[in-house]
Amino acid sequence: QVQLVESGGGLVQAGGSLRLSCAASGRTFSSYAMGWFRQAPVKEREFVARISRSGGIVYYADSLKGRFTISRVNAKNTVYLQMNSLKPEDTAVYYCAADESRYSGRRDDSREYDYWGQGTQVTVSS
Repeated sequence: QVQLVESGGGLVQAGGSLRLSCAASGRTFSSYAMGWFRQAPVKEREFVARISRSGGIVYYADSLKGRFTISRVNAKNTVYLQMNSLKPEDTAVYYCAADESRYSGRRDDSREYDYWGQGTQVTVSS
């Protein structure tokens, strides 16, 4: 199995940027497709982005495309989420997740991921 630890969250003004990191330990990181999800208060957890095991295929929530970028460096066992032009509605706890299947397509259902980090809070002020 794999252990995931997110970092990089914080308070930022609207229009600003943040880069989240998710460090993995345990089983070989490149064995997992990785995803980012977020959950705002009183809302369901929602899909943000997904990246394939090699990093060559990425998917985004339609509403976030163009502002958020997912990437990974397998040599560093880390996946990133670069968030630009942040809006107050981006305020949420952001989670990274690992998918141990070999499926390379889009997966935006949180139930399809096997391991989760503890989350990092992102707050965007207006």
